[in-house]
Amino acid sequence: MVDKLPEEEHPKPGFGWAARDQSGVLSPFKFSRRATGEKDVAFKVLYCGICHSDLHMVKNEWGVTQYPLIPGYHDGTVTYGGYSDSMVADEHFIVRIPDNLPPDAGAPLLCAGITVYSPLRYFGLDKPGMQVGIVGLGGLGHVAVKFAGAMGVKVTVISTSPDKKQEALENLGADSFLVSRDQDQMQVQLFSDQLFTKVSSTNNHLGFLYTVLGFFIFLCRLQWKQWMVSLTSVRSSPSVAFSCSIEVSWKASFGRCSGEAS
Repeated sequence: MVDKLPEEEHPKPGFGWAARDQSGVLSPFKFSRRATGEKDVAFKVLYCGICHSDLHMVKNEWGVTQYPLIPGYHDGTVTYGGYSDSMVADEHFIVRIPDNLPPDAGAPLLCAGITVYSPLRYFGLDKPGMQVGIVGLGGLGHVAVKFAGAMGVKVTVISTSPDKKQEALENLGADSFLVSRDQDQMQVQLFSDQLFTKVSSTNNHLGFLYTVLGFFIFLCRLQWKQWMVSLTSVRSSPSVAFSCSIEVSWKASFGRCSGEAS
């Protein structure tokens, strides 16, 4: 808990869009940034991406929000977020956007982008000809399909909605598309190097991932309470038996699972 408000400690005027309550409505807000220190960088904000954690914080869904809150990684203490006209940040955490990358295209890359890029690299699923499944085609899913495609990986998109087939295949360049509600489609031959990356908060795919694939990765969209409910519901099913070990890091929650139908 800080003794003073940011406005009392920081002399640099700023303007942003803040949530003042759990309604989710943002309104204009004047505040102050800290002065630029020896290792700081001050910059004008042209575009700011959004992380789903921003939405959780705006609506106080985790019960820790301190209002007023400016989304874009407002840390609740002395730094308001990026939904504002300027930022001051430590130079060690600043990445220069290349001249050939439009600023609006770069805005989501250090949240949605790194969330899906990191596991593809970490698990070595970045080689041409390998097979990767993307479960869910929301914000993270779109970026995951594009990254995997750029790496030369063959991409299968799994979604609960058949309406996303055209988006996946024609607009994003996925190689194949499966509707998880279609049991006939889901009875496909999977490959040994295929990793299914879950980028959706829906739990409809979990039993399939646990029992058929034997290997899975969950990204940060899945809340801890949802994860516990999912794990419990699968373990209690009379038709499924498996053992599972979980490792958690700041980038992702992932694990290896062995299972068989009984």
